[in-house]
Amino acid sequence: MYIDTHSHLNFNAYRDDVDEVIKRALDEDVQMIIASANYKSSKKALEIANKYQRGVNVAVGLHPTNLEDVIEKYDGKELTVSAEEFNVDIYQQLAKFKKVVAIGEIGLDYFRRDLHKNMQVIKEQQKKVLLAQLKLAVALDLPVILHCRDAHDDMLALLTKFKADYIEQLPKDRSWGVMHCFSGDEDLAWKYFSLGLIISFTGLITFSKQWDDLIRKVPNDKFMIETDCPFMTPEPYRGKRNEPVLVKYVAKRVAEIKGITMELVEECTTENAKRLFRI
Repeated sequence: MYIDTHSHLNFNAYRDDVDEVIKRALDEDVQMIIASANYKSSKKALEIANKYQRGVNVAVGLHPTNLEDVIEKYDGKELTVSAEEFNVDIYQQLAKFKKVVAIGEIGLDYFRRDLHKNMQVIKEQQKKVLLAQLKLAVALDLPVILHCRDAHDDMLALLTKFKADYIEQLPKDRSWGVMHCFSGDEDLAWKYFSLGLIISFTGLITFSKQWDDLIRKVPNDKFMIETDCPFMTPEPYRGKRNEPVLVKYVAKRVAEIKGITMELVEECTTENAKRLFRI
């Protein structure tokens, strides 16, 4: 069994065929976690997952880019998703549902934010909301799915202080979150490992060798695999819409790089996901 630890089946890309996509995955013994970006997509994720007895779980949370208006494209049209102000009470209620296994995806995203004149305000707002959601995760005893883009210095500083203040009591062998779609180098990976986090690889590794050295060295208990679908489609399907069943191609590439069997990649990544998300 494989677990796609990060999918966005609650996005418009699957509006017309989400059940078919899930069935394809479950038929191939691929389970999935649906990560969210805001309150609306968190509710949608739960609506989807609640139709299935097994194999489909959910993370709820507010993505940093959704603190501003977001323009999405669907069927050639542009849709504006209005900015959301974080409300801890509504996310706390959502997170109590049985299918919710994490808070996410949450984090910091400074990519192209320098186009704004109020960049410092945006950074501080993102950090404030991230901290609030980290505290919520601790209060509910849930792991976190973290997003970070062009913001690793601030992320490391914030998480270091947060860990010292709130979760130093965790056993050393228990992770409390994952840096999803990890695209940093080996040094950055070990900094996150030292904080009690693990990392996750996407289809990026199937068409770029940038992370080959890291993958060869990463301990088998420190990583998971994901699609981040509908994005990051792996080879040989690059250019098409991604979906959970294609997580096997990420596993295949990891096996090739590490010189181990796909069965071993399947075993360790599934165990890591089960342990982190307690599924």
